[in-house]
Amino acid sequence: MQITAIKTDIIHADEKLSLSAFVGKYIKELHENSVVVFSSKIIGILEGCVIKVGDKTKEEVIKQEADLFLDKSYSKWGNMFTISRRTLVSASGIDESNADGHYALWPHDPMQSAKELRDILVKKFRLKNIGVIISDSTVMPLRRGAVGIMIGWSGFAAVKDLRGEPDLFGRPMNITTAAVGSGLACAGNVVMGESTEQTPIAVITDIPFVDFYNRSFITDEEYEMAFIDLEDDLFAPFLMSVAWKKGGR
Repeated sequence: MQITAIKTDIIHADEKLSLSAFVGKYIKELHENSVVVFSSKIIGILEGCVIKVGDKTKEEVIKQEADLFLDKSYSKWGNMFTISRRTLVSASGIDESNADGHYALWPHDPMQSAKELRDILVKKFRLKNIGVIISDSTVMPLRRGAVGIMIGWSGFAAVKDLRGEPDLFGRPMNITTAAVGSGLACAGNVVMGESTEQTPIAVITDIPFVDFYNRSFITDEEYEMAFIDLEDDLFAPFLMSVAWKKGGR
């Protein structure tokens, strides 16, 4: 697997640049069987998903962007845990770093944004097997440091279902599914960085394990395959033991 980060100019919160113009300006070459990872922050900024600090409190913005949230009292750090777009994440994914005095939000519809980006890339480079991921970073329980997560995708199978397949000793696997898209998001995030790198795009190649689709839309079945309902999750004993409140989404 080869990962190449692409450096851009600093993109300000009031930047008047379309997704198509952004792609055209910074992605000069792309080959078949590639996955392009975009940071959620850069796509959110380009789509105008920002709120100036002071116009609302951060807590108001977090609640606005959350499907479900927990009060700050659950965290000794005053953090708000949220579920947004079926993803457990801190503070609805809202970030103030590298946002030029704004709260940078996730794109309104990350799946639609990923579809539009893939359509742009396919048309620009006249390719078929191209994948797109919109990623952000989060933290894992009991582990220090940020890792990448996939919040939107297009053009490939994000989850590989291995249930029923034999293991090395012929034993059928009952519950194993491989989170291909999440793994690629994590790999891209490492190369893109977390600070002042100015590399919000990563191109991943040499990935024979990825099953590409010659289409940008993701079916309902493919979308549902990537998620688990709260009550069915492996961590349900923890997730269901707290008093979630309904957010604004």
